[in-house]
Amino acid sequence: MTPAHTNAALLLLSTFALVFALGLQSQLVNNGHFAGAFLNSLAIGTANLVLFKLAPTASGIEIAGYLIGGPFGIVCSMFAYRWMKRHSKIFTTTKGASRV
Repeated sequence: MTPAHTNAALLLLSTFALVFALGLQSQLVNNGHFAGAFLNSLAIGTANLVLFKLAPTASGIEIAGYLIGGPFGIVCSMFAYRWMKRHSKIFTTTKGASRV
């Protein structure tokens, strides 16, 4: 694997992670999950650091990796939030109870 291919894979993964985390963050914030939003912001920062390191010098296949990660990240985020909401007791609350 060439350095360009490695960077492309890292850009794809970091863009996927960033967009996934941003989509999840939107759901967490809109539904009042303070602790989840707090912890998720660490994932956003981490993915941003990788992007800031690799994206400025990207070309060709690296740009393709960057662009492909986002659409998959947001769709997976939407599915993940719905799955977590159905399967996690943290996301179920009774009326008037505070949310995590």
